[in-house]
Amino acid sequence: MKIEQDWIRNEATQTVCRALTAAGAQALFVGGCVRNALMGEPVSDMDIATDARPETVIALAKAAGIKAIPTGIDHGTVTLVVDGIPHEVTTFRKDVETDGRRAVVAFADDIAEDAARRDFTMNAIYARPDGTVVDPLGGLPDLQARRLRFIGNAEDRIREDYLRTLRYFRFHAWYGNHAEGFDPDALAAIAATLEGLDTLSRERVGTELVKLLSAPDPAPAVATMRQIGVLAHILPGADDRALAPLVHLEGGRRPEATRRLAALGGEDLQKTLRLSKSVSTRVAQLREGIGAAAGAAELAYRHDADFARDVILLRAAVLEMPLAPNFEADIARAATSFFPLAAKDLMPAYTGPELGKRLRILENAWIASGFELSRAALLALPDTPPE
Repeated sequence: MKIEQDWIRNEATQTVCRALTAAGAQALFVGGCVRNALMGEPVSDMDIATDARPETVIALAKAAGIKAIPTGIDHGTVTLVVDGIPHEVTTFRKDVETDGRRAVVAFADDIAEDAARRDFTMNAIYARPDGTVVDPLGGLPDLQARRLRFIGNAEDRIREDYLRTLRYFRFHAWYGNHAEGFDPDALAAIAATLEGLDTLSRERVGTELVKLLSAPDPAPAVATMRQIGVLAHILPGADDRALAPLVHLEGGRRPEATRRLAALGGEDLQKTLRLSKSVSTRVAQLREGIGAAAGAAELAYRHDADFARDVILLRAAVLEMPLAPNFEADIARAATSFFPLAAKDLMPAYTGPELGKRLRILENAWIASGFELSRAALLALPDTPPE
């Protein structure tokens, strides 16, 4: 089997490979670029595994006129940049010691050792520079079936790095076979190691959850996380009941992790997930909007079209309400509407607090009219709106 896509034939990428192989070192694509290529998914990051030590990689790059950046040299990673394209070149490694968060690694000469320290079988498939697939652990059938399995003993893999529990659900949401479901051995291992989740940094947990919620349909993965206790560990107070309806109501719209976080809820996202203040504030505003009385048009006018759309979708999912057939049109109209009055239009008849109050009354009347009342019609309204 060979990968014959443009990215692997790119001259910049082949230049990196030649710099390594010309000196007798191995150069093998690995991880996401191989996995995604074989699955027909977009390829972005270029990861290359080699038996050359980091200092040798740097020397070979220098000899070939390639920019080398020691981005993770302590763990064997050097980034080689050609034509603006970064290639992460990492020396074969094997784990010496792990504590569930960090690993002490040693360099290795054998591809099988390098493969054995990875997480899932679909991530331990390699490809030579000519595209020929190398499968040291026999993970290709799993990848072809979109079957997500840990390498070797699932519990051992998790205890090496407890973040792999969250990566399991994230990868399943993105690449798993939803019809086949989840690997029973993986779920049993995750259930047996839940305490390890408490040792992870909140930033890493937040990053993984956001990536998971950005998948086309994360609902089955999140539901399973809730069933075996993962969700309660990483996001206390979260409730995933509205997530599947929300994904359905999104109807193919671009997945938005912030909107989906608002569907889950949970306690103090800024603290529990170390999300940025802006994201945490946005989630809080969306959740507040669910129970507000404002309709789609008013939400779009007072905030923006994206906010209004998110609230309407969330409101329908959480409150089990149907979507209004014209809500997108209401949002579009409101987003381009401008209130035709300014404070000066009401002066000197109104001043001070009365001026502000009158402006708010007229603005509300204008919104209620569907943004159709003209400036003259608004000015002609009586001081006391009709009951």
